[in-house]
Amino acid sequence: MAQKLLLAGTILFLAVGVALAADVGGKWTMSQEPSNGGPPRVTTFDLKADGMTLTGTVTAPLGGRGSGAATPVAITNGKVDGTTIHFDVVRVFAGKSVTTKYEGKVSGDTMHMKQTIDMGKGPQAVEVDAKRATP
Repeated sequence: MAQKLLLAGTILFLAVGVALAADVGGKWTMSQEPSNGGPPRVTTFDLKADGMTLTGTVTAPLGGRGSGAATPVAITNGKVDGTTIHFDVVRVFAGKSVTTKYEGKVSGDTMHMKQTIDMGKGPQAVEVDAKRATP
């Protein structure tokens, strides 16, 4: 009997966790102003949550001033834990693999994220907000 109650409790706990997961699905956009002027750098996140697994792509222009071709890159290690999300994006710059780590909290149509990247000079972190794109 105790095992049945424990199993039922575990299933209920997992179901509540999935139900309370943030609604992160869809397109999100983030705009970053360059420190030395120029047009803003706009990044698009196209995300899909399936339970606690997060998949999707990140599309951002290459180059620091918002120039260059914007190519979608698949996210890796994507997770949803309630209203918190985590994922990585791996790109190749000058023949070197570079990982950008994203950790964020979703609140309605805003996703506040910490974006961390190491381009060889130690990790650099910046906090940014992405807004849910309207259809």
